Amino acid sequence: MSKVRTIGWFEQEAHILDATKAARKAGLKVLDVYTPYAVHGLDEAMGLKPSKLTWVCFLAGLGGGAGMLALMLYTSVVSWPLNVGGKPFASVPAFIPVTFEATVLSAALVTVLAFLIRSKLYPGKRVVPLERVTDDRFALELLAERESARSFLEAQGAVVVQEVP
Repeated sequence: MSKVRTIGWFEQEAHILDATKAARKAGLKVLDVYTPYAVHGLDEAMGLKPSKLTWVCFLAGLGGGAGMLALMLYTSVVSWPLNVGGKPFASVPAFIPVTFEATVLSAALVTVLAFLIRSKLYPGKRVVPLERVTDDRFALELLAERESARSFLEAQGAVVVQEVP
């Protein structure tokens, strides 16, 4: 028998959290959990690994700051040195505000771009939203045998159980 995608709808966050933990304990594959707001502890219940997006943000900020500092040092010392009030050509304290701004800007832009790429969100993508998820319902999407998923979700207290084509 083939496996199908089945969604169980719940009305409270405690129920969706308990059902997600029970599904993983029962060996069912949890595809996704849809909630109208962030539910504390849901990522652990789903078995998700910590995100690598923080490292992307850190490395992008480090690269942007180092690149801006290198650019300012090159333009001030090598390319076009100017004697301004007797300051040294490599006046690093004067470069700090611009370096900070470049760090924040590059970290933000690269992180948003990496998030959109990783999430496969691109302009023109057609997505069919699930009904009432953003209003007041919680949904647990499982990939399992038809009858086992339906009976499991009903036993966990799902208000509505439906199959997704």
